[in-house]
Formats: sequence, C-alpha cells, structure tokens
Amino acid sequence: MDQWQIGNAAYLVLLGAVLVFWFFVQNRQSLGRVAQQAIAWGLIFLGVIAAVGLWGDIRRTVRPSLGTVTGEGAITVPRAPDGHYYLTLAINDRPVEFLVDTGASEMVLSQRDAARVGIDTDDLAYTGQAMTANGVVRTAPVRLDSVSAGPISDRDLRAWVSAGEMPGSLLGMGYLQRWSSVHFQDGTLVLTR
Repeated sequence: MDQWQIGNAAYLVLLGAVLVFWFFVQNRQSLGRVAQQAIAWGLIFLGVIAAVGLWGDIRRTVRPSLGTVTGEGAITVPRAPDGHYYLTLAINDRPVEFLVDTGASEMVLSQRDAARVGIDTDDLAYTGQAMTANGVVRTAPVRLDSVSAGPISDRDLRAWVSAGEMPGSLLGMGYLQRWSSVHFQDGTLVLTR
C-alpha cells in the first residue's frame, strides 16, 4: 500500500468508528436491539462481499451460452452482460465455450480446451503465428473430428491451438463463414444454415 491508500484506509476506519459510536450513543437505551441490527448488517455486508467475490462464477452459470436453436436451422445467441457473444460448441463430443470474435481469422483453442477435447498439446508442432492484441503468439494446426452447434454438425474441421495464455477459446471467421448468414439483431447473434 502506498501512502495515499494508507491515508484513505485510515480515513474510512475513523469515519466508520465515528458512525458506530454515534449509533450506539443514540440507541443506548435498547442495546439488545442494537446488537441484533449490528449482526444483521454484518451478515448483509458479508453476503455482499461473497457475491462480489463469486460474481465471475455466478455470471458464467447464469449467462446462457448456446442460446436458442430454432426449427429453421438457426441459432440465436444472446449478448452477454460484458457485451460479448459466447457460444458453446461440442468439440469431439465435449462442450467448449467460445468467445465469438469476428476479428479472428480462425477457430483458436486455448491449451486447456485443446487438452479437454483430447488433443495432446505437448506433441503439436507450433509452426504458425498469429497476431494478437498482446503481440505475436505461436500456433499449431489441428483437425477436429466433430464440431456441433446444437443439432448442426461439421466434421474434420481445421483449427489452431495457441501456445500463448488465453482466458478461453476464440471462434473466428473460419468457422462463422460455414454459416449462410451471420448477423446481429436486437442484442442477439443469429447464425443460419
């Protein structure tokens, strides 16, 4: 902590102490009720801290990742609260969540997701390169036996595995161009075959 943060923390502690002291002085006639209220507010405070700490897990659980499959060969994917579109595809019969990235050329798997779908990442030849926001990363070409979005399946698709650290896998234009129509409408991504 630098001096500015220490000063801010000291100010907040002093302000909190003054408020607690004032609260007890104002309610000294009914300290039992004051203790109950203090416990209730303490539990509310702890609940808020827990919710903030677990927000990433809660968001991933609540956020729909596949959307709705319509009878017309279309999939609609709602925009997530962070403004992105996430689509869960079954890669070799295992679910993988992708960030839809129209700026990416190809489907790029993270090391973790590649290993989860049965690719031995240690035996790959990282001969390719990709330009990312974090600079150039090495990539390895792979073939995916099956890629399914709901009832719509593709076989023997080319993808890349990134040698760099990625928070998740990217779904780029190489896969999106397999659909006859890709458009954004009213906060949803609509993929049509």
